[in-house]
Amino acid sequence: MIDLRSDTITRPTPEMRRAMYEAEVGDAVFGDDPTVNALEARTAELLGKEAAAYMPSGTMTNQVALRTHTEPGDEVIIEEQGHVYYYEGGAPAALSGVMCRLVKGERGIFTADAVSALLRLEDIHFPRTRLICLENTHNRGGGSIWPMELIGEIAALAEERHLSMHLDGARLWNASAATGIPERDYARHFDSVSVCFSKGLGAPVGSALAGSADFIRRARRFMKQFGGYMRQAGIIAAGALYALEHHRERLPEDHANARLLAEGLVGIPGIELDTGTVQTNIVLFRHRKMNSVDLMLRAHEAGVFILPAGRDTMRAVTSLAVRREDVLKAIDLIGAALKA
Repeated sequence: MIDLRSDTITRPTPEMRRAMYEAEVGDAVFGDDPTVNALEARTAELLGKEAAAYMPSGTMTNQVALRTHTEPGDEVIIEEQGHVYYYEGGAPAALSGVMCRLVKGERGIFTADAVSALLRLEDIHFPRTRLICLENTHNRGGGSIWPMELIGEIAALAEERHLSMHLDGARLWNASAATGIPERDYARHFDSVSVCFSKGLGAPVGSALAGSADFIRRARRFMKQFGGYMRQAGIIAAGALYALEHHRERLPEDHANARLLAEGLVGIPGIELDTGTVQTNIVLFRHRKMNSVDLMLRAHEAGVFILPAGRDTMRAVTSLAVRREDVLKAIDLIGAALKA
């Protein structure tokens, strides 16, 4: 079975497993797990921030960030299909008691003018807007990359209006690999940044939240409340640290495989996609006459795992677990299944 459901399906490489086996550990809650500490320090360094905190998931790092930036009753501005809003189980309301003000984007990307149009006056009748969230790359946007110019314009507006900025950078590594722009250059516009180790980098567990020392100090309180602290977490942190040092440079291979997949799929009768939108490792496509569930089942029967991203939209994701020959075989299998 060729698995294109997500880049979260990767498994640790033998070298990563050895690093985990040999990891030096301590009690991370007491702050004396040296491998966790090393991972946090290295993540902060790469992102140009003072500190970072390692947590079990990207949902947790995002939601801890929201809680750290806000108080109950505040408002957060986020793109209408952003992961923090769309895929995290209503956590902004449940955990932080905040409202999400949605801005419409183009493949997840929006402008400073769109944000400005949503900003409220200071008035007791309105919630207090406190935070703007961006997602780079944007999952439901098909792995779209935020242009630096737009990020700068939104950051300038945020500074003018005394708003904080959070980046859901679960796939920031992909944006950096595709553009050549260092992660710290993307991150400098944001007060906090969440990054994931268990997607394109191929580690088994975990994400990190980075920001100023004061911000991370406050974030650790909510990390504790949300159940994010672990004990001998160095065993899994070692996998993340290995991935950080050894797997970032191979991400362009995933991007090339995604483009190869898109170019192959567009040649199959009935399939529609814009190959020009494939910027990183996510391919969105549709079939003119078949809904996404039926298309998923056809592909699965043929030996290819893909998932719906909407009623008529499919998503395929390349990763460390997918080789070039897998992509070529997947194109053939999907084409044969649809022809049949």
